[in-house]
Amino acid sequence: MPLDFTKHFVAVPTEFKLRNNTGCSWNMTVKLMNDTVTLDQGWATYAAVHQIKISYMVTFNLLTPDTLKVIIFDDDGLEVVNKCGKHDKAFAAKE
Repeated sequence: MPLDFTKHFVAVPTEFKLRNNTGCSWNMTVKLMNDTVTLDQGWATYAAVHQIKISYMVTFNLLTPDTLKVIIFDDDGLEVVNKCGKHDKAFAAKE
């Protein structure tokens, strides 16, 4: 995340909840590194479970000071719909 994005925060939280297009949530941590806020613990698992590929586009929309809505687009520019299955629940944030 560019530092310009952080101007939207009173203080950048160390944890975020990622909410996808079906309402499932995941917790992850962020850290400041080389003047950039980076996604840290939890992102690799989220990306693996949602099968995010290098060619996919991922957008983040700030919903609350600690919640980001994540929308994933595939190679064709189509929104990827991820349902909360049993595998997802093993890693999902508690509501």
